[in-house]
Amino acid sequence: MKKKISRLLCLPLALCLILAGCGKDSSKTASSSSLTPAEEQEELTPVTLNEVAHSIFYAPMYVAIEEGYFEEEGINLTLVTGFGADKVLTALISGEADIGFMGPESSIYAYLEGANDTVVNFAQLTQRAGNFIVAREPADDFQWEDLKGTDVLGGRKGGMPEMVFEYVLKQKGIDPSELNINQSIDFGSTAAAFSGGQGDYTVEFEPSATALEEQGDGFVVASVGEESGYVPYTAFSAKSSYMEEHPEIIQAFTDALQKGMDYVQTHTPEEIAEVIAPQFAETELGTITTIITRYYEQDTWKSNLIFEQDSFDLLQDILETAGELAARAPYEELVTTEYAKAAVK
Repeated sequence: MKKKISRLLCLPLALCLILAGCGKDSSKTASSSSLTPAEEQEELTPVTLNEVAHSIFYAPMYVAIEEGYFEEEGINLTLVTGFGADKVLTALISGEADIGFMGPESSIYAYLEGANDTVVNFAQLTQRAGNFIVAREPADDFQWEDLKGTDVLGGRKGGMPEMVFEYVLKQKGIDPSELNINQSIDFGSTAAAFSGGQGDYTVEFEPSATALEEQGDGFVVASVGEESGYVPYTAFSAKSSYMEEHPEIIQAFTDALQKGMDYVQTHTPEEIAEVIAPQFAETELGTITTIITRYYEQDTWKSNLIFEQDSFDLLQDILETAGELAARAPYEELVTTEYAKAAVK
């Protein structure tokens, strides 16, 4: 699925000054030339971004798209949804994509498997897990011990949702074997299975968690993200060779993203929802607002894009705890903070 991002707005200089004077920078890329919109588009640098999924969880990125921040930085962005970190990594390595957006554990796996062209993470977007525990009945006094002996619809073995869920269980003193975790259901089908009567609990991302509540089939009782700590759940990455050849593109891309991060830090969930609504035309604005509020309140998004070593170490702790890591990977080989630090104004 491809979505061509082409929102060039040529605003008069006077209007830009008025908006700046109001304290909000809403100006888009302005052109003082006589070029047509199509000609201006051709002058932008084409960049293909492959995202692991199209989710409200990644709101700051869609704010950057919808507010025209990529065009302001000289980028004509093509967004492709890869539907899985493995597919994003494949597109990145093959050159089909210039930049990948996925869980940084994929770059660790590739490095440990001996990839010749290292995939380097240069900007971290989310700092919390995005999944929630959904029960069949409301439970204001939910305790994680309540999960013992129950049937839980989980994620696939080795996937970040399941690994973080099991990590939280262990942090709570609960062995995952004390639950019956069903890992046989496809990621996108667990909510439907829960509605159909399977499981006592299910671990769901949005919008499935909110959809279950709206249908009266389930109730969010806990946030995995709130309990897991600051996990670098998703990050932007590129091959080291691409970054060496195009540092100016990586910097411009990161600058645009930082503007999206700044926006979500300074605007309400209602305002954020209105901006990204065109990205989710099939979802009601009220539902988008509910989901944004839930992520907003659990401090999902960083104020900057800097991928700190503490977060990288925690990620590897989680992978080790899940038995998915044969050796530790070096932070300095797989993460660069140069561009994210430069983007912070």
